[in-house]
Amino acid sequence: MNLLAFYVSEKQHHAGMPLYEWLLERAKSQGISGGSVFRAIAGYGRHGKMHEETFFELAGELAVKVEFVVDEDNAEKLLDSLHAEDLKIMYTRQQVEVAQI
Repeated sequence: MNLLAFYVSEKQHHAGMPLYEWLLERAKSQGISGGSVFRAIAGYGRHGKMHEETFFELAGELAVKVEFVVDEDNAEKLLDSLHAEDLKIMYTRQQVEVAQI
């Protein structure tokens, strides 16, 4: 199994909706059985500017992580569909073991 994790900004949009929401909808439409979105409370990006969740923080400046646990075929299918949309999204992909105790 693969863990696909996409890192986007709250303020990024695609097709008239927040990008993180669009990613969930795209994965669901392709038969991926589940996905999750996590909002950062603090962090910095490639430019080194620190962002924290405070009253004064500008809306949309924090990172959002969208992740899916998928088999190899679904990982390739989702990534291919994102390339076709010409989206520029940072992602990580790693092999994971999925089990239940």
